[in-house]
Formats: sequence, C-alpha cells, structure tokens
Amino acid sequence: MPKNKLVSPVLKWVGGKRQLLPLIKPMLPKRITSYCEPFVGGGAVLFELQPKKAIINDINNDLILVYTAIRDNVEALIELLETYPNEEGFYYELRNIDRDQAGYDKLNALEKAARVIFLNKTCYNGLYRVNNAGEFNSPFGKYKNPNIVNAPVLRAVSVYFNSSDITFSSIDFTVVLEQVRKGTFVYLDPPYDPVSDTSSFTGYSRGGFSREQQIQLRECCDKLNARGIKFMLSNSATDFIREQYANYHITTVQAKRAINSVASKRGDVDEVIITNYE
Repeated sequence: MPKNKLVSPVLKWVGGKRQLLPLIKPMLPKRITSYCEPFVGGGAVLFELQPKKAIINDINNDLILVYTAIRDNVEALIELLETYPNEEGFYYELRNIDRDQAGYDKLNALEKAARVIFLNKTCYNGLYRVNNAGEFNSPFGKYKNPNIVNAPVLRAVSVYFNSSDITFSSIDFTVVLEQVRKGTFVYLDPPYDPVSDTSSFTGYSRGGFSREQQIQLRECCDKLNARGIKFMLSNSATDFIREQYANYHITTVQAKRAINSVASKRGDVDEVIITNYE
C-alpha cells in the first residue's frame, strides 16, 4: 500500500529525526518487512517508513499512552483537546497535576494522553522535560495560536496504527531487544551521550540515561549483530561513542539542534549514524 503523507510526528520531541530523514533513508536496508524501535520518541523514522509490522517502545509511559490513545480512541482524543484553552492558568493547572500522584492516578488514559499533547504544544520551546521526581517542569510558552489539535494528522496516524500489526510497550530497551526475531530491522535512537559536562539533556523520563546504559546498549547491539539482525543507531559524535562502536560502520552527519533553552546553542552539531551492514 502507498504511504500516507499525513502520517507524521504528532509531538515535538527532543532529538527528533525528521530533519535527518534525507540522510537516514539512503542508509536503510532496501527491504524492511519487520521493524523495531526501542526508543521511539516522536517517531519520525517510524512514520516515514510506515512498516506493516513493528515493535514500538519507549520508557516514557506517557508517550506510549499518547500512541495507544490515538490508535484506540482518536475521535474522543480530538474532542477532548478541542476543549483545552491556550491559557497560562489552565496550562499550569494541567501541568501540576503530576505533583499529586493520587490526583494524577485519577486521570484516565485518554486524559493523560491529551495532557501530554496539550503541554507539548503549549510549553516553552516544545521542550518535553521532567525533573528527578518525574514531574513535567517546562514553563508556559505564551504562543498566540499553537496547533494544539492537528486532527488530520491524528486521524491519519490512527488509521496507520489500526491497519498495521504494531506492538506498543513501555519497558526497558534490553528486554525489547532480547525479543527481536531474525529478519527484523532495528532502529536505535537513545538519549544521546552528552558532548560536554554541561550539555546533558536526559529529562525525557525520570532517571535519565547514563554511560553505563550506553555501554549496555552497545552490548545489546553486539548480540543483535551476532544473531544476524541488522541495526542502525544514532548518537552524538563523542569519542566515547566512537570507541564503543569502533567495530561497526560509522558515518558522521550534521544535524540542526532545534530545541535548546539557550538560543545561541541551537545550530549544526555532529552526530553519528552507526550500522552493522554496508
């Protein structure tokens, strides 16, 4: 079936790969029948490929709630979002619900998903960030007319999800990769290794992503390679990452860092694309 061009990311996500797609696509295997993405984030590569069979995971459970709500109840999600005003008071009221776990637990899955979309569209600079307590802590963006409800895209993504065999989960990446079967292509886009001591951004989920986990991920890649499973991995072009993946094919690319709280720190940065195939 032809791909639907409306199927595209519904959230602005730190490290999103939409602007790198022209570089990533030529490096992908010519034929992908089964796909796995353990760190799906905004899903730019997933939505570009639109595989009919996929395993999609992210440790950020709220993000997976968004995708399952789009799959299972998109019209109710759209209707709920249309009632949310772009007002600072309402923003902080909705944002601060997670300060009270009992109150947050009272929200149903649809309300939790709508909350993520609304905060993502109206927070400052689209910066999805949580603190060590797992609380969303980005300030109000003060945008005049944010696109809170992109109904055509939400409906197109819902149709794609429902017409495909996609498994959604929010578990540790190591568990996901252990379950991958031969013949599946794996795309890995983990939280990046920081390029300096002050540049680390690990606020996608509580706890962050350490160098020990980067090593653990490389060990998982070694296991995939030993099993004959093709993978592609994106990361920052640090010496540490280059050393970890020295046995694989490393291509350096330039990416634009579009999200940073300091405007002067946005711009071109070196990243690497790593594969275990030519």
